[in-house]
Amino acid sequence: MALAAGRELRPVWRNDFGGLTYEIVGAGQFVKWSRDSRLDLAAEAARLRWAVKYVPVPRVLAAAVMAGRSGLLTAALPGQSAVAERVAGGSGTASAAIGAGLRALHDRLPVAGCPFSWSVETRLARVNKPVELSEPPPIDRLVVCHGDACSPNTLIDDAGKMQWARRFR
Repeated sequence: MALAAGRELRPVWRNDFGGLTYEIVGAGQFVKWSRDSRLDLAAEAARLRWAVKYVPVPRVLAAAVMAGRSGLLTAALPGQSAVAERVAGGSGTASAAIGAGLRALHDRLPVAGCPFSWSVETRLARVNKPVELSEPPPIDRLVVCHGDACSPNTLIDDAGKMQWARRFR
């Protein structure tokens, strides 16, 4: 994997699309890669580069597309994944931290300055087959949302607080 530059890797996560995340041992960096087009790491890199101006997110060090695979190299943030045994076995620590963290993301990420869209129209444009939908409900309030707000994408510090998340839409 070119982004790791021959350094030792420790696997940390495999997602449902076959994407893999590795820690680069001793470097304070993580590398993600995917061969599935549903996991667009170039888009993830763009979102992280935008969000870092407003909230603590992993700093993008490099992003690449190689032979149909995409890769992303980021600096580490402090904390552990909410699926780590120490966190996941707790008494609701992860759930409380995720909820509080998402509320803070909604409050800090500026809707007016967000260059990304997750509207019905935008999502339908990505579908490769005709879709019939009823009229979507009117939008009552726009927010910048996390595109994959799940436990594996959440970092929690030793005090049980969310250290923000790894991916934005």
